[in-house]
Amino acid sequence: MHDDTEAARRQRLAEINGEPKERAELEVIYGEVFDTRQLASAFIVLGFAAPFIAVKRKSDGLRGSLEFQAAPRYYFNFVAD
Repeated sequence: MHDDTEAARRQRLAEINGEPKERAELEVIYGEVFDTRQLASAFIVLGFAAPFIAVKRKSDGLRGSLEFQAAPRYYFNFVAD
């Protein structure tokens, strides 16, 4: 099966994980940042294709996506659908 997003995802994955950032740096760039526990508390995970994760926000049901880095594992850059 062909994935039209694979090249773009691989490029973004390399950008994010090539220079992983600490939480404070991510907050300056993207705003709100979640660790794994916070993600589970605030969102329902619908699916993922690294470095993106599809979510539904528990507080209002809004669907969207986040990006994540491998280590340290943080989720950031929420974009509503």
